[in-house]
Amino acid sequence: FGAVKEQAAGLYAQTMAERGFLTIAFDPSFTGESGGQPRYMASPDINTEDFQAAVDFLSVQDNVDPEKIGIIGICGWGGMALNTAALDTRIKAAVASTMYDMTRVNAKGYFDAEDSADARYEKKKAMNAQRIADYKNGSYALGGGVADPVPDDAPFFIKDYHDYYKTKRGYHARSLNSNGGWNVTGCMSFMNQPILKYTNEIRSAVLIIHGEMAHSCYFSRDAYADMVKDNPYADNKELMIIPDAVHTDLYDKMDVIPFDRMEEFFRKAME
Repeated sequence: FGAVKEQAAGLYAQTMAERGFLTIAFDPSFTGESGGQPRYMASPDINTEDFQAAVDFLSVQDNVDPEKIGIIGICGWGGMALNTAALDTRIKAAVASTMYDMTRVNAKGYFDAEDSADARYEKKKAMNAQRIADYKNGSYALGGGVADPVPDDAPFFIKDYHDYYKTKRGYHARSLNSNGGWNVTGCMSFMNQPILKYTNEIRSAVLIIHGEMAHSCYFSRDAYADMVKDNPYADNKELMIIPDAVHTDLYDKMDVIPFDRMEEFFRKAME
């Protein structure tokens, strides 16, 4: 979430294409090479629409079977992919890899450590003050990308992000996370719009993949549990935990990302 198509999304798309699938990787609205103003804004509505617009485009291509379309979402886009799968009945299969629930982390903080009305009020108060400042200044303040340099006492997951976004391993000039980050107010709307509310109504196949040692693994475990609870279509849902893997291992580590399982999953779902 804050990456561009030349990073993890492009790697996944290229690898799946090499396995015989027709794929497309895109930059989300307001970021990378996609259009939209103001820049560096996120939206649970528009970012879900990004996936749906890609499905629109693919559905009318002569070399695409519109009855065999699937989506892959990585990190924050994993949660967005589940939201899209809950909404768009054209999607026959969805993969969420090393996913974040961006609404949960914005509303409750990491590990739900800020899950109180008072904590949310203070966040909203600060962001609304920033909106006034931005309007007065005629520009949007950036929140800053991944910390650089990383403090010695930073949590491991901050160091993990730095190792990907701030080094030659994954750096890209158009990536928000590699550079100035989202606008300070860029993710404000996520705070009161829980995107995973109706995932237990998903009928299509879903594969959720996460690293066992990832700080973010709780998002996938909880999302899977909520998705299959009281869902009569739970049999085609799977949670795959990768032993010893951390969050960014599933961005680009070819020996960790389970492409064989993903290929098998999509082919079965699209029979």
